[in-house]
Amino acid sequence: MLRTTTVSAFALAVACLSANSAYAQTDPSADTDQSDIIVTGTRVTGITVAESATPIKVLSSEQLSSVGQPNLNQVLTQLVPSFTAQAFGGDTANLTLSARLRGLSPNHTLVLVNGKRRHGTSNLAVLGGPFQGAATADLDLITPQSIDHIEVLEDGAAAQYGSDAIAGVINIILKKTSEGGEAMFTAGENYETGGETYAGSLHLGTKIGEDGFINATVFHRFHDFTQVGGLDRRVTDANGVLLSSLSAAQKALYANIPGFPYVNKINGDAKSHLTNVQANAGYDFGDVELYANATYSKRIASAYENLRVPDRVIASSVLGVGGTLGAAGSIVFDPDGDSPSNGFSPREGIREDDWSLSYGFRGEAGGFTYDLSTTYGQDKNLVYTLDSANRSLFIDTHFTPTTFYNGSFKATELTGNADFTYALEAGFAEPVTIAFGAEYRKNTYAIGSGDSASIYKEGGQSYPGFRPSDAGWHSRENEAGYLDIAASPIVGLKLDGAVRYEHYSDFGSQWIFKGTGRYDFTDTFALRGTVSTGFRAPTLAESYYSATNVSPTSAFVQLPANSAAAKLIGFQNLEPEKSTNFSAGFVARPVDRLTITADAYQVKIKNRILGTGSIFGSGGATNFAVVTQAIVANGNVLDPTVSQTGINIFTNGADTRTRGLEVTASYPTDLGAYGRIAWTLSGNYNETKVTKVKAAPTKLTPTGSTTPIALFDLATISNLESASPKFKVIGSANWSLDSVSATLRGTLFGKSSNYTSPNGGTYYKQEIPTAFLVDMELGYDLTSFIKLSVGANNVFNKRPPTVALVPGTTNNTLVNGGNVIDAPLTFSPYGINGGYYYGRVTMKF
Repeated sequence: MLRTTTVSAFALAVACLSANSAYAQTDPSADTDQSDIIVTGTRVTGITVAESATPIKVLSSEQLSSVGQPNLNQVLTQLVPSFTAQAFGGDTANLTLSARLRGLSPNHTLVLVNGKRRHGTSNLAVLGGPFQGAATADLDLITPQSIDHIEVLEDGAAAQYGSDAIAGVINIILKKTSEGGEAMFTAGENYETGGETYAGSLHLGTKIGEDGFINATVFHRFHDFTQVGGLDRRVTDANGVLLSSLSAAQKALYANIPGFPYVNKINGDAKSHLTNVQANAGYDFGDVELYANATYSKRIASAYENLRVPDRVIASSVLGVGGTLGAAGSIVFDPDGDSPSNGFSPREGIREDDWSLSYGFRGEAGGFTYDLSTTYGQDKNLVYTLDSANRSLFIDTHFTPTTFYNGSFKATELTGNADFTYALEAGFAEPVTIAFGAEYRKNTYAIGSGDSASIYKEGGQSYPGFRPSDAGWHSRENEAGYLDIAASPIVGLKLDGAVRYEHYSDFGSQWIFKGTGRYDFTDTFALRGTVSTGFRAPTLAESYYSATNVSPTSAFVQLPANSAAAKLIGFQNLEPEKSTNFSAGFVARPVDRLTITADAYQVKIKNRILGTGSIFGSGGATNFAVVTQAIVANGNVLDPTVSQTGINIFTNGADTRTRGLEVTASYPTDLGAYGRIAWTLSGNYNETKVTKVKAAPTKLTPTGSTTPIALFDLATISNLESASPKFKVIGSANWSLDSVSATLRGTLFGKSSNYTSPNGGTYYKQEIPTAFLVDMELGYDLTSFIKLSVGANNVFNKRPPTVALVPGTTNNTLVNGGNVIDAPLTFSPYGINGGYYYGRVTMKF
């Protein structure tokens, strides 16, 4: 239900539509101007979007501000067809949502800020799904209001930028204004599902002396929980009626659970407070320019996990013995002290501190241009379990804390770059650009252990702490050098070739290359294409993440991939993923102001890093003694009562092939007295196939068999092949007339699907059908410096289907261990929360 504050914001803005004003308008044609100079994907200066030999999109600050949610992930997913934002994450991944290009891993996209590599998050997405393994840069920590424009290179570029640039590069260019500023406030909410959001920012620019500038942006956002569904199969049937199988005592307690019958809050957004502070500065001394930018972010967030029913945590009057509901002397854990107990909903929380500093100087000397820089970034998360209980501790001592410190993640990245270019006159149509340089990078990753209560037996309900056997500090260094030569031998022909060498301290060396060509047959038609090889180094989090989940009778370990314990089973250290990219396309300008581009592409990736399913040492359908031995070798101490053991691990598991097509068209229209319209249409078709699945180590061969077990099931394969829509098309019209503006945007999502199993044996296909979503925004210039806007993303409140029930059952979902009967399909490409409605006030000065 929409809150009064949001409705009031709408009413205020709509009422002001009758006022007279003259807020300065931006020509909508500027949003799609093909004359924008780009700096991404080329070392040649002065290249425009229309002249680029590789597919690239430029998003202006005006376009970025036309999206309602104050979140850069959401901005990009609504403007770039090949970009998909994560709708929901499991465990701590729900606190730092990720995104991906071309249906590939989030780790396959390199993020730059002002052309310099941005560090990644320390919060690894561990659980299975389309975004598993993500530890890339967190775009939510860059404030949209601080951005001048974004260049999205949709092409492999590892030979130019190094590891990760397999799917493409997102280069965020910060504002450089030396005067004035902008203040923004927005409020909004999702229809029926909650998610009340308030955000405000202040951006200022000022001169430093005669030839310098400094920009500063401060941003804060509050976002409340959303809840989608909530009928719990342990409490009610699909109609919200208490289960007949419950005892009278259970019914009395379960009916008292807050929110009944929608009692399980796990499916929804996290609640968060996010503060970003950013600065960008430079000073031109003539031959030398000094520059720097810095960011700091603080995020405090928590997300609900599965409901714990009222009789989940019960102790006997005798220490060390569990109790039962209604038994004499039983002690029921009652966190609220409002006997009778109504259960509890634990939350996973983080306190995150993230900062970066990039500085350097560039200039010209002896005919060379140079750019020398250093960049450092750090992300640290303190992890908590909130409003929870340690069941074993309560049974053993009749006491449990309700807040647990689970430990910490910390990742750092230090990068040094030296880049040089030289323009050589060779008698060609244009000077030959020779670019070369070197890079040094050092990464570290650390896990800190939790408090004693968080690691006592199974730890806090929903998320146990990290044990001393999980904790550790790891590092890696790499050095790189590159050579890039761009030439135009004859008028209309552009050729560019790059080669790069990288050496990593933990897995050796890589040689990669890229070749690019473009020929303009006329002023209105050109062909272009690229061929390249690339690679992605495994993140240190993928290589060394370790976690332990135990109970009095079981022990499961996320085994570090690069550990001695993993090698005991036969797993080897993670290797880099290797890619081969091809693309070919055209640029056409058939009539004045109309620009059309189309590019077909293929990306082959070998040794993709995937997470396995559970591999049992004991207590499973198929067991291997070496697994239990590996758990012990990892430093885990197994209680004699443990009867079930198992591991999960990241490994180089599959080869894939991705083919697709990207098309864009833009056309500004001048209607004279009726205003101007900027029309854009862009689309992406994308299909990924798994071409090879790697075999498990021979030590995982069941007795009586000659082949090892399968490490990856249908669910894992479908997350690679079909969990992203095969096509996505975005059409928009931006109209303006004097002080009034309007944006209408429609997005067509193709169907997506995945397989799931309620028991690990029988698999069912779940599908999200083709969907069309509409976004709208109306703007009015109240004065020459105040603009009011109201709008809606997903106007008609489209939501994905819910998880299906197991055939023949009334409240068992297809999700293994899934408790929410009416849970949404969380791999939805357009989110799970439905429509978002907002108002915004912008003041420029």
